[in-house]
Formats: sequence, C-alpha cells, structure tokens
Amino acid sequence: MYDRKQVKLRAKTALAANFGIIFGTIIVGGLIIGAASIVAFLIVGPIAAGLALVQLSILRGEKVEFGDMFKGFNNFGTNCGAGVLVGIYTILWSLLFYIPGIVKSYSYAMTFYILADHPEMKANEAITASKNMMNGHKWDLFVLDLSFFWWILLGMVTCGLAFIYVDPYMELSRASFYESIKNQNNA
Repeated sequence: MYDRKQVKLRAKTALAANFGIIFGTIIVGGLIIGAASIVAFLIVGPIAAGLALVQLSILRGEKVEFGDMFKGFNNFGTNCGAGVLVGIYTILWSLLFYIPGIVKSYSYAMTFYILADHPEMKANEAITASKNMMNGHKWDLFVLDLSFFWWILLGMVTCGLAFIYVDPYMELSRASFYESIKNQNNA
C-alpha cells in the first residue's frame, strides 16, 4: 500500500548512504541530455533541408541516393540558422496562444523546400519567402494535412506499422504542394 511518508523516508535513507553517486549521475546525465538536446536542435535544419532536397528530387524524377539526405549539411550555417529561427519564431508565436503558433508554422512550412531550391539564400530570406509563398495557401496546406487524418489514425491503430507508408506519402504530398504553388508567388 502506498504511504507517502514511507516512500520519502526510504528515499532519504538511500540518499544519505549514496549521496555522491546519485548527485554525480544526475549532474553528468543532465549534462549529457542537455548537450544531446542542443546538438539535436542544431541539426534539425540541415536534416530538414536534406529531406526536402530528396523529396523534391524524387518528385522531379531525378536520381536520388540515401546519402542525399545529408546534403543539408553542405550549407550547414544557413540550414541550421533556418531550423533554429523557425523553431524560435514558432515558439514565440505560440506564447501568444496556441493557434497563432500553428498558423505561423504553416507560414514557415516551405522554408526548407525553398532552401533546397535556393541554397544561396540566407535563413531569414527563406523564411520570408516561405511566408510570402504561403499567403493565401495556409488553409490549403492545413486541409491537405487534415486529409491524412484517417491515414494517421490507421498508423496509430497499427502501432505505427502503417506509418511505413503513410509518412512518406504525407511528406511527398507536402513537397508536391510546394511544387504546385512555388511559381505562383515567384519564390
């Protein structure tokens, strides 16, 4: 039976006998997790740009190799900057309320496709180009995403197994969406 006082007393007793080891492991573990989080935060942009490049190449009928997904690291500074900025901007808009964050995430949705097509652009230029490109198209992309509701549900019901098909289908659909609107706004 659960007894809060007993649980805390047991923890205090164990802590008194093992303070050094528990303190050390928590500090080192926290530092490792923190470093891994920072590294993950910094590689989001280059990986997203590489994936966008692969998706666009596939849609355009170009030859693609598995290693092409890492080509986003060729322009590390810009792609890393774009990933960090998109994350920060989305978080800041989400602080207002959740809905503005969602709307803004759709504004920034084409950033990495734009960088795949225009690697000479700076991060903020690509974000601005995405915002301009998505003017009048955020709802269209939202509806496209929503059209995968039953597919996503199938993925959940199959404990992720259906996502083997569903996720690539969704990602290529977003890339195809980019292809269909990119010339409308001259991005």
